[in-house]
Amino acid sequence: MMVEMATGSSTTTIQNSGASLSSSILTNYPLISAFLAFAIAQSIKFFTSWYKERRWDLKQLIGSGGMPSSHSATVAALAMAVGFQEGFGGSLFSIALILACVVMYDATGVRLQAGRQAEVLNQILYELPAEHPLSESTPLRELLGHTPPQVIAGGLLGLVTAVTGHLITILATSRS
Repeated sequence: MMVEMATGSSTTTIQNSGASLSSSILTNYPLISAFLAFAIAQSIKFFTSWYKERRWDLKQLIGSGGMPSSHSATVAALAMAVGFQEGFGGSLFSIALILACVVMYDATGVRLQAGRQAEVLNQILYELPAEHPLSESTPLRELLGHTPPQVIAGGLLGLVTAVTGHLITILATSRS
């Protein structure tokens, strides 16, 4: 595929094949850091759930809420990796940092409060008489947001993941 882009007085031609696109995704350090941080955070929740309850809960691998925040880990790893790759003074890092701040704020604010409201509404549903039309309603999900320690832990996990990935990248390039 060939794409021509006009920028001011010059025209730039970009060539891209399917093979180079897939290989560039597989070597995309910020993307890999973000996915890895997410996977680690979800795995921690999965094994912590097993340790506490002595049963495997596959919902922990994809569910939201809990310790550590996988959303926070993901966006923190993304922002840090973008900073390492593109520079901490650039526009891309600024965008990634603002995204991370919004996601982390939302996790402790709106989503946490929505979860607490779901707890209250579920309690009301449980107390309804059996003949009430809403008594058979499906309970709302209560574990939506995060406490500040869960968000901080997720953010730190994301930073450690990105820094570790950066150090591995430096070691790999210095040996070749």
